[in-house]
Amino acid sequence: GSPFLHRPTTPPSNSNAVAPATTTVSQASIIMTRSKTFQAYLPNCHRTYSCIHCRAHLANHDELISKSFQGSQGRAYLFNSVVNVGCGLAEERVLLTGLHAVADIYCENCKTTLGWKYEHAFESSQKYKEGKFIIELAHMIKDNGWD
Repeated sequence: GSPFLHRPTTPPSNSNAVAPATTTVSQASIIMTRSKTFQAYLPNCHRTYSCIHCRAHLANHDELISKSFQGSQGRAYLFNSVVNVGCGLAEERVLLTGLHAVADIYCENCKTTLGWKYEHAFESSQKYKEGKFIIELAHMIKDNGWD
């Protein structure tokens, strides 16, 4: 077996000495995470898309690939890259364009599910979607310089 997969069967004898330090670090991490607003801010000079629920920046207009996608709640946009977005586990789903491996994506700030990331396309004609992101219009608004 690999040494990386080995898990000790008995806890270390001085586990009481380790626990308080671990607890302190965990509490500090939680406090730091809560006080943080957005992980990334897009430049003010660019047209951006933000989360409609908390206004966290999600994508720059320059990263928009297509507006002609369909989400579970209506129209959706395909983006090359996004920010302030977390990714769930990939699963196979049959979408309008065939079988894909996709992972739900969510706003890192308010945890709202926004759409999905294409991890793998099984049809050769759909390969261009791999690594790209769908955000449903119901979850985003336009910010900065759209006038």
